[in-house]
Amino acid sequence: MRRYWLPSSALVDGRVEIEGDALHHIRDVCRMSVGGKFEVLLEGGTALLVEIVEETRRSSVARVLETRSVAPLPRPHVHLVLSMPRLPVFEAVIEKATELGVAAVHPVFSDHSFIRAADDALEKKRPRWEKIVLGATQQCGRGELMGLFPAERLDVVASTFNRSGGAVGLFVYEAAGGRDAKSGLAPAKGADLRQVWLFVGSEGGFSGREAEMFRGLGMQPITLGPQVLRVETACVALVAILKYELDQMR
Repeated sequence: MRRYWLPSSALVDGRVEIEGDALHHIRDVCRMSVGGKFEVLLEGGTALLVEIVEETRRSSVARVLETRSVAPLPRPHVHLVLSMPRLPVFEAVIEKATELGVAAVHPVFSDHSFIRAADDALEKKRPRWEKIVLGATQQCGRGELMGLFPAERLDVVASTFNRSGGAVGLFVYEAAGGRDAKSGLAPAKGADLRQVWLFVGSEGGFSGREAEMFRGLGMQPITLGPQVLRVETACVALVAILKYELDQMR
């Protein structure tokens, strides 16, 4: 069953009105015409089984056959803070993070990040990234879009995330002293944990200065083993490990 994400405004009086980019994708790319059935994902965690009943040059109209609720992301929500790598790597990470149920990705500029500061060229990439998140949401069937925040300096994000309100922060560091993700998370698992913030460096990792900053903010360093992992591999592995430890793989 194909799935497509549409804004809640598309649902009017029990019928779904399809226009714009969604119409192009559904009609021209996927060849859906009158009689075609598919699932529509709406903001707020609603999924609709619909059937196309009308077509015009600029729109299609589908009637709702069934309605179901999509379970919200389980708590604690996972926030991935990623030092800006090369753009193809970043795009791979946001796609996989969406599929793995990450609540939000926060790109940051750090001492060793591949991209060191925001510019117009970076901002112009945002529509492409949002389309990647949208496509991954449709593919995996999650009930809400993953948050994708503007790039900020690492120290700004690290110093302002909600450590005192049911959140814990972990950072990947080669000199973590053997502490793995499971043991790094253990002290917080019994508390009212609402958010886990994962800080992952780019190709150069985090600097010693940044590691001291993390420790000063009460964050725990963790390791992903003796092998040196690519950024995209580290992100997927870390999120998968933590979701398993948080019992979110059911």
